[in-house]
Amino acid sequence: MSTFPSNIIYNFLIAFGVIVGASLFAGLGALINDHPPLKSMFQIASSIKIWAVAVALGGTFSTFEILEKGIFKGEIRSIIKQAVYVVVAVIGANVGYGFIRLIQRCGELMFK
Repeated sequence: MSTFPSNIIYNFLIAFGVIVGASLFAGLGALINDHPPLKSMFQIASSIKIWAVAVALGGTFSTFEILEKGIFKGEIRSIIKQAVYVVVAVIGANVGYGFIRLIQRCGELMFK
């Protein structure tokens, strides 16, 4: 598999994993501290979406280096690739957020 498609997959799954993993561990911490876990999971998932995108992009080329190449050296293709990486990371973070929201809704239905 070439580098571009594999980086897209990595970016999506890293952003997704940051949201889901952090939320699950926040729920565990809430249980330990005798707080409502579903509420804590949802709050964490909504507040760290931008950080999940930043973490996902940390595994690829530096955004500023890409912008420099694109603007000053005329490499438009690299700017487009970086934009795709950013969009895919945002989608991964939002899918992770939706997954945590689904867990919250199922938990609310189960306890009613």
